[in-house]
Amino acid sequence: MVPSGNQSDGTTEFVLAGFPNLNGTGVEVFSVFLFIYLLTLTGNMLIVGVVGADHRLQTPMYFFLGNLSCLEILITSVIIPKMLSNFLSRRHTISFAACITQFYFYFFLGASEFLLLAVMSVDRYLAVCRPLHYPLLMNGAVCFRVAWACWMGGLLPVLGPTVAVALLPFCKQGAVVRHFFCDSGPLLHLACTNTTRLEEADFVLAFLVIVSSLTVTAASYGFIVLAVLRIPSASGRQKAFSTCTSHLMVVTLFYGSAIFLYVRPSQSGSVDTNWSVTVITTFVTPLLNPFIYALRNDQVKEALKEMFRKVAAKLFEQTLLGDSLRKKTVS
Repeated sequence: MVPSGNQSDGTTEFVLAGFPNLNGTGVEVFSVFLFIYLLTLTGNMLIVGVVGADHRLQTPMYFFLGNLSCLEILITSVIIPKMLSNFLSRRHTISFAACITQFYFYFFLGASEFLLLAVMSVDRYLAVCRPLHYPLLMNGAVCFRVAWACWMGGLLPVLGPTVAVALLPFCKQGAVVRHFFCDSGPLLHLACTNTTRLEEADFVLAFLVIVSSLTVTAASYGFIVLAVLRIPSASGRQKAFSTCTSHLMVVTLFYGSAIFLYVRPSQSGSVDTNWSVTVITTFVTPLLNPFIYALRNDQVKEALKEMFRKVAAKLFEQTLLGDSLRKKTVS
């Protein structure tokens, strides 16, 4: 069934009415979210670029970090550009096709990120607790297959629920989505049919993906902490705990907010949830991840410096060449 709604040139539209009620003008709000988006893109693109360009970072840990940064770039790009365009236009509308597309990619990429975080924790566990077996267990072929499985693990399971949501009858004219993007709960709340079965299926899927990956992540970091406690050097323990603490902070924010929002039997009952909880998964963690996982790392810092030096030298060389050509042309 095709949903009913506002007809604009034959296009069904929803109204996104859950934009944050912040103090300040629309320009200030737009500027804040634009700055967050650009900073997130810059940080994650730097990680992808330096991991691909520097041979010293061709290791399983940085390979997975590159995949994580790709996911963060895509997740924020699914939500923020449309949000920014709505701030500028002040219409706050989204077509039905765009809404379903946003719904699918948000949950596909989110599920893939949960699986990847679990894989990254296992990778760190093997590196710390099984160092002799690590090169064999996490060789290039294994890393590629595992990363591919994470992407496919989000791509395929979300397809069924997305099709089911797309086929729901939405009977209100000019249906209002009480959120700043097409999330599961607000969409199910608009359906004029019983969505209990679909909510139960969403709950089971969210539970399997989020809780299972959280269990693997928590177990891996638990073994890592036990291994760190056996380090004889106090400075070594402090450095290891500093790294683990920062990782766990991001993981806790990401998993905690996701469990609060999605691992609940009734999705349609969560429409009034404070929008700030969703902001953690869509804005905060994509912004923090490159700084927590990579940009504080000395090896990454050195690789970035070298990459910038090469880029600067190349630009300087091209500038000199351009000046030389112009002088020859003039003479």
